[in-house]
Amino acid sequence: MTLTWPVMAAVLCAALLHALWNALVKSSTDKAFDTALIHLLGSVVAIPLVALAGWPDRAAWPFIATSLVIHIGYYTALSGAYKHGDLGLTYPLMRGTAPLLVALSATVTLGETLSPLSWVGVLGISAGVLTLGLSQHAFDAPKAVQFALINAVIIATYTVVDALGVRAGGNPIQYVTALFLLDGWPFALVVFLRRRAEAAPYVRKRWPVALIGAIASLGSYGIALWAMTRAPVATVAALRETSVLFAALLGVWFLKEIFTTRRLIGTCAIVGGVMALRLG
Repeated sequence: MTLTWPVMAAVLCAALLHALWNALVKSSTDKAFDTALIHLLGSVVAIPLVALAGWPDRAAWPFIATSLVIHIGYYTALSGAYKHGDLGLTYPLMRGTAPLLVALSATVTLGETLSPLSWVGVLGISAGVLTLGLSQHAFDAPKAVQFALINAVIIATYTVVDALGVRAGGNPIQYVTALFLLDGWPFALVVFLRRRAEAAPYVRKRWPVALIGAIASLGSYGIALWAMTRAPVATVAALRETSVLFAALLGVWFLKEIFTTRRLIGTCAIVGGVMALRLG
């Protein structure tokens, strides 16, 4: 498997979609509600898609079941990270560390070995993502950093599990729609049941925006899983995390954030890493 230009372009589009729904969460006044609502609507959107595409092959279901259990840990760690630290700190730390863990585990779990130049690309993207997000505030929020690093391990784990599952099932559309259909309910129910009085007014106000986020989330992961059947999982995982770069640019354009020197350095590292992955 090699990373071709079409596959790379598709994964970068997936990264942009991923950045879009995370930017929606970042702009929200209630990040827990928005995250829950986006994933709940993702399950609803997946219902007609499953009806059209059909259920995955029997070989994929053990991986889907495993991924669903892992995602419970993901949502738990995510909530802990956002409770003790802001999105700008925890999100890049989670997304920047996970590709390295995927690359390290891919040789054993997937039998994939990256070339030296591809390793440079993975390291470049991870370093760029971390540069975009980390600052001196990391020392002020040790619990947030702890939860974020735990979640990086969880993200790497479900990435490998889903890569194995989509390859076993042979149909990325069936796999991702079934996964989204089943995955969005548990976390959303926990959040909404804890805050019942606030849930209905918030849903009525926010659902159109959250629906865009849900479609973007489903499309992003669907493209990524498809790409994992065409290219090494570690390179796809690293490319997908360029979403942090897109999120930073969206923050500058739409949220009026400042494009600092640190962001410029991180951007250059990510772009260099992308090119190294393609040449590798």
